[in-house]
Amino acid sequence: MTIKRVYEKPVKEDGFRILVDRLWPRGLTKRKAHVHLWLKDIAPSTKLRQWFGHDPSKWKKFQALYLKELKKNKSAARLLRNVIQHHAVVTLVYGAKDEAHNNAVILKKFLK
Repeated sequence: MTIKRVYEKPVKEDGFRILVDRLWPRGLTKRKAHVHLWLKDIAPSTKLRQWFGHDPSKWKKFQALYLKELKKNKSAARLLRNVIQHHAVVTLVYGAKDEAHNNAVILKKFLK
């Protein structure tokens, strides 16, 4: 499993692409995004996302709070794990500009 910005050009090697953001990426059509599944329920809650605001100084706390949400969100996590088991190659895609501080990074670790 890999992670990648949804704005990067999709390639065959991405395999099954899953958007893991609550909001659709601004300025991107469904065709250009080439997303097979939009799993917005696995994304951080609106309250948590707005609090974090992609502020790296809040990263540690954001990680802990998002992991707590993921552990409570058993149905979305189960669905994601099921999809991953049925595809040889999966790429989690996200819209954030910061490649090191985003929910897909945390989600990838959570799934391993």
